[in-house]
Amino acid sequence: MRIIVLSDTHGNPKVLETILTRHADADACIHLGDGEGDVKLFLSCHPEWESKFYAVRGNCDFNSSLPISRIIDLIPGHRIFAVHGHRHAISYTPDILVEEAIAEGCNIVLHGHTHVRRNEYRNGVYLMNPGSAAQPRDGMPPSYAYIDYEKGGIFISHVSL
Repeated sequence: MRIIVLSDTHGNPKVLETILTRHADADACIHLGDGEGDVKLFLSCHPEWESKFYAVRGNCDFNSSLPISRIIDLIPGHRIFAVHGHRHAISYTPDILVEEAIAEGCNIVLHGHTHVRRNEYRNGVYLMNPGSAAQPRDGMPPSYAYIDYEKGGIFISHVSL
């Protein structure tokens, strides 16, 4: 199983199209906020993704009907807590997100907001930020990530655009 994870497309729907064309056979896509308009445009052109697309609201997704966070059960033995992170003080510490994920029974936390790549393991929880697909702030190229699951194990990797 492959899950594409991206965030912070900020009005650049072409990057979403590029990533998901590369991974047309992916099992799911999770957008972590600040790109609701990009997601709506992409899904209007690619309705085949509708049933396997998950998105949350970012701080720049004004008047959004998207949820602030989602719990996603796609990987056997793992629960995903997906959130943008702006309401969880992610710019200062990941501890709040990790604690909330544990309280929700999740062992994978996916967040955006900082535009900085992250891939850590803390207190039994995978913590990952795919970076920004449009406006990185870490001196690296724009990026996204994917999660591969095979026979009980998960592998998380970042991809530069």
